Amino acid sequence: MHLIHGLTGESVTLRIVYLWKLNDSFIVPRSGSRYALTGGNLRISHLNKEEDVGIYQCLATNSFGTIVSREASLHIAYLENFKTQSRSPVRVREGQGVVLLCGPPPHSGELTFTWIFNEYPTFVMQNTRRFVSQKTGNLYIAMVEPSDVGNYTCVVTNTVTKSSIQGPPTPLVLRVDGVMGEYEPKIEIQLPDVIPVAKSSTVKLECFALGNPVPTISWRRVDGVAVGRKVDVNKASGVLEIPYFQQEDAGLYECVAENSKGRNSVKGKLSFYAPPHLIEEPQDAQKPIDDTLVWECKASAKPKSSYRWLKNGEPLDTMEDRVQVNNGVLTISSLKLADIGMYQCVAENKHGRVFTNTELRVIAVAPDFSQNMLKPQTLARQGGDVLIECRPKMSPHGMISWRKGKEALRESHRYDGNLRIANVTKMDVGLYTCVARNQFGVASSAGSLLVKETTVITSPAGHLDVTVGESIVLPCQVSHDPTLDLKFTWFFNEQLIHFGNHGGYFEKVGGRSAGDIMIRNIQLRHAGKYTCAVQTKVDSVSIATDVVVRGAPGPPVDFQVTEMTDSTASLSWGAGPDNHSPVHTHNIQARTTFSLGWQGVITVPELLGGKQLTATVIDLSPWVEYEFRVLATNAIGTGEPSKPSKKARTKDMRMYYICPT
Repeated sequence: MHLIHGLTGESVTLRIVYLWKLNDSFIVPRSGSRYALTGGNLRISHLNKEEDVGIYQCLATNSFGTIVSREASLHIAYLENFKTQSRSPVRVREGQGVVLLCGPPPHSGELTFTWIFNEYPTFVMQNTRRFVSQKTGNLYIAMVEPSDVGNYTCVVTNTVTKSSIQGPPTPLVLRVDGVMGEYEPKIEIQLPDVIPVAKSSTVKLECFALGNPVPTISWRRVDGVAVGRKVDVNKASGVLEIPYFQQEDAGLYECVAENSKGRNSVKGKLSFYAPPHLIEEPQDAQKPIDDTLVWECKASAKPKSSYRWLKNGEPLDTMEDRVQVNNGVLTISSLKLADIGMYQCVAENKHGRVFTNTELRVIAVAPDFSQNMLKPQTLARQGGDVLIECRPKMSPHGMISWRKGKEALRESHRYDGNLRIANVTKMDVGLYTCVARNQFGVASSAGSLLVKETTVITSPAGHLDVTVGESIVLPCQVSHDPTLDLKFTWFFNEQLIHFGNHGGYFEKVGGRSAGDIMIRNIQLRHAGKYTCAVQTKVDSVSIATDVVVRGAPGPPVDFQVTEMTDSTASLSWGAGPDNHSPVHTHNIQARTTFSLGWQGVITVPELLGGKQLTATVIDLSPWVEYEFRVLATNAIGTGEPSKPSKKARTKDMRMYYICPT
């Protein structure tokens, strides 16, 4: 049965009543009868095969409903005596084959067979010439020899009761009218056309032939599939055994009997079957009244399962349109209290059936606000929108209405379901009550709406243009509702500013209604977008200021020597960042191993303008190794120099003489 969940403080009494059926009729245990119930267990004393054999099923019932167990089939094993006490002699020629019939007596339970030759304890030993079938109990002798003459007695043993019964002896006598000549095999044990085999069971196929000479028995798959490694063929008896039978073992098998006179064969098809096995089963459900229930039940089986549903142990009534069963899927729409109970999906094929056990509870309750009261106070900003939620527990959902004070609110563009008020004004202040109704009752909950002044940033959005080293204040002045607390947050290029970090450059300087910040000794890296965000309990606003920081130029780039003579050097470079102030001039410096640091040099042109990106240095010494660099200057100052050029040597000065002719 299912776990029963009670609410805190409740007491849950669970009494389960068990009933049993035999062949669809209820068993009523009475004092002195052979039936007794202990818990849910049924005990039967002095079993009687005439009265007690049949199909048993248990029903368990409590206040939530009834479920039934899968059926149990009771068979009582027994083995009666053979009806006759004598049998006529069987007369055969030497070399002829013979079948001695066992003819087991009435019984229930699986039997095994052995044969006594003449007197106990001498039993017939099976080999290629003699075979005892465990299907029929018959003894097969492929080719009779003189040593086979004697009395044969079939011994039948019940594997359940372990009792054994001996049949009447059958004399085997040789005829004196000659010896049987050689003949082709004759298969005496025939196979059914189709042999159903259960998944994971062990199948044994018997095959034996009479013949002279004694035939050999072999097995093969006719459909071309190789016989698997797990298949065992008993060479002595010709029995094919396949343990743990699986789908891939199904197919057409052939027994072949051969001797020097010919060949004979029989075929039988092994078909795979599997009783249902659940792979998806429904879970307990708790649904509001008028809701829809969907339960899916799925089982693997071969052949495929059919499905049916039980409610409280009885077939589910599917005559109503709202109850649908489609291949294991149960759908019940517009749930009612009458749908409460225990449900079972039954998946079945001709080889078996399985049951699921599932509980459905349908919730039907009057409106209840105890777990979800309206907020005592809701704050809204003037001109904004506000939502007052009303979420009572109730089933079915029912109707919700609203009051402001004692006045009922009509549906309009300003109100829907939960209470939504657009473009709030001071006129909306008041006590609001949500009233919930359904067919089981009515309840209400109330809360106040307070309207606050809108928060407005009075500082204008701006653009600041400053020079490196200056200190500036970024303003964030606001007007706001005096009853609300303000929270100021600043962002630099959309990253939160953590005051106290950033090397101490940022400092808050605003009062209660201001969130101004100061940036001291501003640097180039401080250029960017600054955002002031202001929050209250009812609204939030923000303002952004773009700050441009002007500074000395950055170092020129790609500086290199393009040509050297004995006294000049040609140079080129690329413009570096001007840091928001145009470059006015460039200056070239050089150094050698003989100079004291970097020295100014004479260039052509002599004055290098801001857009000049090439120059020639003159008056250099021959055969000296030089390094060069360039510096840019704007209105703010001279910036960092470029990276030094690679060392380059001026050429040697050579004297040339002109010989007179």
